[in-house]
Amino acid sequence: MTNFVLMYTGGGMPESEEQQAEVMAAWGAWYEGMGAGIVDGGNPFGASKSLTADGVNDGPISSPPATGYTVISAESLDEAVAKTKNHPHLNYGGQVSVYETFKM
Repeated sequence: MTNFVLMYTGGGMPESEEQQAEVMAAWGAWYEGMGAGIVDGGNPFGASKSLTADGVNDGPISSPPATGYTVISAESLDEAVAKTKNHPHLNYGGQVSVYETFKM
């Protein structure tokens, strides 16, 4: 099995406690459905700075900014994408990029 990083971008924040509970339940159900396929449940991101050879800047390099990550395992990139197609982040205006990792 290979590990894949799911990088979350965009998406809105729930406006009410009811919406927040709905979003959390959807994420919980997705994680539960993934079972042992979850390598690292990940975390949301907060403030950021970007570094280049020329210095440090406030904020992210990308737009929209990355908002969090999860690491999953799958046999291939296509399988990782298939496992991610029903991710709840996609239902709230967000995008998910799937990156294959390589063991060093």
